[in-house]
Amino acid sequence: MTDATAGLAPAPDLLRIATAGSVDDGKSTLVGRLLYDTKSVLADQIDAVTKASVDRGLDTPDLSLLVDGLRAEREQGITIDVAYRYFATPARSFVLADTPGHVQYTRNTVSGASTAQLVILLVDARNGVVAQTRRHAAVMALLGVPQLVLAVNKIDLVDDAESVFASIKADFAELTRTLGWSDEQVTSIPVSALHGDNIASRSENTPYYSGPTLIEHLETVPNVTDRHEVGLRFPVQYVIRPRTAEYPDYRGYAGQIAAGRVSVGDEVVVLPSGTHTTITQIDTADGQLSTAHTGRSVTLLLADDVDISRGDLISAVTDAPEPIQQFTATVCWLADKPLRPGARLLLKHGTRTTQAIVGALDTLFDEQNLTLSDAPDVLELNQIGRISVQTAEPIPADDYQVNRESGSFLLIDPQGGNTLAAGLVGDALASLHLKELV
Repeated sequence: MTDATAGLAPAPDLLRIATAGSVDDGKSTLVGRLLYDTKSVLADQIDAVTKASVDRGLDTPDLSLLVDGLRAEREQGITIDVAYRYFATPARSFVLADTPGHVQYTRNTVSGASTAQLVILLVDARNGVVAQTRRHAAVMALLGVPQLVLAVNKIDLVDDAESVFASIKADFAELTRTLGWSDEQVTSIPVSALHGDNIASRSENTPYYSGPTLIEHLETVPNVTDRHEVGLRFPVQYVIRPRTAEYPDYRGYAGQIAAGRVSVGDEVVVLPSGTHTTITQIDTADGQLSTAHTGRSVTLLLADDVDISRGDLISAVTDAPEPIQQFTATVCWLADKPLRPGARLLLKHGTRTTQAIVGALDTLFDEQNLTLSDAPDVLELNQIGRISVQTAEPIPADDYQVNRESGSFLLIDPQGGNTLAAGLVGDALASLHLKELV
């Protein structure tokens, strides 16, 4: 096999982003504007949107129609489901999760933002920081999103825009500091998604603002996967044994690198068994690599014949997580039927699925008032709380505050297979500095 990196130009940097905000703050228009200004929309799509806009009596194309794809969304003028959009500039590629603004779709916002490295949180300049802004900021803090952009939209519709922008920026900064973000992690930009002000080009209508445009910021913001760097985390997805004449003894372990990096010659530990071995080869569909990083799908070959199966974790030795069976977790409940203590569910962590029992419901988080209350009887749809969990098998999980990929899990209905909750290993609520607010 040949070196997969030979003769290849470096791939554009990829940034995962998401949008959030209240209903009618202009998220769909902003996403449509990003697609339009980065020339990521086909000409026939623009023609269709222009025709639909004229039929509605509009003078300019309604760019929100580029992204509100569901019939119910078009009829109601709202975003319901999470939709993933792809666009690129010469400097960077982007995957964007366009999430709903309605409070009843908070669970969809959690889903869309769970892998985001940056979230664009929209605020209508006429309304400022509202209840849903606080709710979404709290959810982003819980999820450990490394970077935030406050996009103060519809800035063209307010008088004395400079003072309005300054006031909203100050209110938001007070909120984000309480939730644990530093000022360096939050950027505020006045925009008009409808007219394109400060999206791709700097607007003459905001002389008081000297910062980057939204696209400039997205191109240059540090690509932070997590707030903390950890060693290799490689959930084994599949064991490859071709048993051919060419490869009679080939045994490879396929999956995607969830965190860290791996190089030929690295010592690793297989969890939960605790067996130590060494990486001898890294294969990809394009050939062999000497080193692979987070997000790369690879097949690892090991120096020793180790008993490894789907669900095991190949980890760096220096900071390997301790396999656990009883732990505290923070969950966002996603199902209509409430969660009660004693529920017997399936827990999916990485590529491992095991039986689990929910113990006590310790704390309920009020994401609107940023307060905690003790021992709820149940967790209802969209509620966030701290619970205890016991699993039938040990899982090699990090605390979510250490690493989002290896510290997250799903709770699944064992009968129907539906996802019931998104979970974070450890006490993520403690990171929000809420003690003085209880």
